[in-house]
Amino acid sequence: MDIIGNRENASTSPVRDPARPVTLREIPLPGPLAPAGRLETAVGTALSRLLGLQSEQGYWVFDLEADATIPSEYVMLQRFLGRDMRPELRDKIARYLRNRQLPDGGWPLYTEGPADLSCTVKAYFALKLLGDAPDAPHMARARQRVLEMGGAEKVNVFTRIALAIFGQVPWRTAPCMPIEITMLPDWFFFHLRKVSYWSRTVVVPLLILYARRPVAHIEPDQGVRELFLQNPENLRNLDGFCVKSGRKNLFILLDRILKCTEGCLPVGIREEAVRRAERWTVERMRGEGGIGAIFPAMANAVMALRVLGYPDSQPDMARGIKALDDLLVEKEHEAFCQPCVSPIWDSCLSLSASLEAGASADSPAMKACVDWLFSKQVFAWGDWAQNSPDLQAGAWAFQFENDFYPDVDDTSMVLMALLRAGALDDPRYQERIGAAVNWTLGLQSSDGGWAAFDVDNNKLHLNNIPFADHGALLDPSTADLTGRCLEFLGMLGFDRSFEPAARGLEFLRKEQEADGSWYGRWGVNYLYGTWSVLMGLRQIGEDMRAPYVRRAVDWLLSRQNGEGGWGESCYTYFDSSLGGRGRSTPSQTAWALLGLMAAGEEHSRAVRRGIDYLVSNQLPDGNWDERLFTGTGFPRVFYLLYHGYSQYFPLWALGVYRRLSKGGRMRQDEMRLPSPHRLPFKVVPRT
Repeated sequence: MDIIGNRENASTSPVRDPARPVTLREIPLPGPLAPAGRLETAVGTALSRLLGLQSEQGYWVFDLEADATIPSEYVMLQRFLGRDMRPELRDKIARYLRNRQLPDGGWPLYTEGPADLSCTVKAYFALKLLGDAPDAPHMARARQRVLEMGGAEKVNVFTRIALAIFGQVPWRTAPCMPIEITMLPDWFFFHLRKVSYWSRTVVVPLLILYARRPVAHIEPDQGVRELFLQNPENLRNLDGFCVKSGRKNLFILLDRILKCTEGCLPVGIREEAVRRAERWTVERMRGEGGIGAIFPAMANAVMALRVLGYPDSQPDMARGIKALDDLLVEKEHEAFCQPCVSPIWDSCLSLSASLEAGASADSPAMKACVDWLFSKQVFAWGDWAQNSPDLQAGAWAFQFENDFYPDVDDTSMVLMALLRAGALDDPRYQERIGAAVNWTLGLQSSDGGWAAFDVDNNKLHLNNIPFADHGALLDPSTADLTGRCLEFLGMLGFDRSFEPAARGLEFLRKEQEADGSWYGRWGVNYLYGTWSVLMGLRQIGEDMRAPYVRRAVDWLLSRQNGEGGWGESCYTYFDSSLGGRGRSTPSQTAWALLGLMAAGEEHSRAVRRGIDYLVSNQLPDGNWDERLFTGTGFPRVFYLLYHGYSQYFPLWALGVYRRLSKGGRMRQDEMRLPSPHRLPFKVVPRT
């Protein structure tokens, strides 16, 4: 099938009513057909570029960028530790921050987003620490924007704690975080096992800081008192009671009672709690990746050890500092700190995209990636074992090293990449694949869905705790991960009759939105969730003509933009009525195309137009330009720009389309087992 050429004035198409289904006549007619060779050229150029970015060790890793908060916190951390930054590095980070300031003076959480108060306060503070004068025009604009948004007294909890560490607000303004919670019994309404992995790794070292309440010295003119509408020294309880939220008000009342009584506990109990938190933190700092391998936890851990008297030369401290420095990305004119690194994720997705685009599984590049991925399989017990003590290890994490916290998302995506590569036929790897399959099955929650790191981590009432104002304390089951798990089970030959798959399907039916889409927890947003689910439904053998499936297809069709692409803003986490709407991006267009092709729409006009959008917007070097954030850390709070998404997802969609348009099959389908009875290992579902 030919690729449709460019169309003039396509962007002038009227916006459709999302409540009304799209009709064929509403789609702009195609222009002249482009030469058939454009698709081949696009796939070949993109594949060649991607293979050229593979490391000698066999993996791929691309920059992972967040908002201005992370580089700002890196600057603040260096001041807390008393470390001098190279003048060139200071200038590059400052330039990075200035270049991301909005015209109104604030800093957003994602490209083209509105100013965020907490992010703006941290960026302003970091620039002052880097030497920017407060009367400079960009600083004056930032200060005015903060005051317009209610002043620095309105920042979120974690920003409030950061300000307390530097003496800008009293420690009493932070919610009470008694370190004695590390000694609570399992049956108590709050326990560290009941919150997510990221919450545990961030909170435990933070408890040490709260117990010791350090105040780092800075010069008076480096502070940010000018960002407050009232004298910060007079601030007390900043978490006010809420109208019509009895549970949240109960937790706020408990917080105030704890603040009044926390000094009544014996000193011995507090010191024992500090020692427990210290042991817990140090144990999870082993290896080179840092605690949790995510910046906030790593930074808190290093600060906690410094407060406890650890010198920089102490091995745990030295490794922790190095792990943080390794997150820096220094370019010619700018530098920023990544929230973490993503080599496992980037590698398995690059492997799948390459194979779908025609790379030979027997090529040195593909074999090198397969071998590298198996070298990173985690067989150590992590925190997940606390709730699943009988489950054997054998999963993958997101980063180079994060043994305590492998995850379902990476493990399922790695499994599918390995199956595409034919690794199941290699006797060396069959038992390892079996371990990963059974580990993932063992993480299925009682609601039938899968979460990222733990089973049944769904005590949602805990999100009402004052220090959980980001609303992401927990790790409940999600549609995108559940779809992913059904997808790899389908590749292994299982169908809807397999009990875990049946439960997963039931979960997805319940989670579907009224408009037919699915929410995307780990990518932006409904485009990501709907793609993930449709891929899973197809592989597990669901009837893709079922009414609920067609509603999802119709939703995707109705969200196509005039120029043929798809896009969705991070703002849809605030306003779901905008789901699937936004400026087109290469990665989100690829997700929509893959979802539609999974539903049998490969010959539709919408898919042809989407493919044409990708081909027409490809850069001469084979890449695509994507500056909008399409990755999700925490909805409404923290978003991600995966620099690899514009490299492998469009290639993946083009590769699949090329196969199907020639009457062939996806590589995924070619490698699908006809029956699970042919598996060389025993499958053990969670009971």
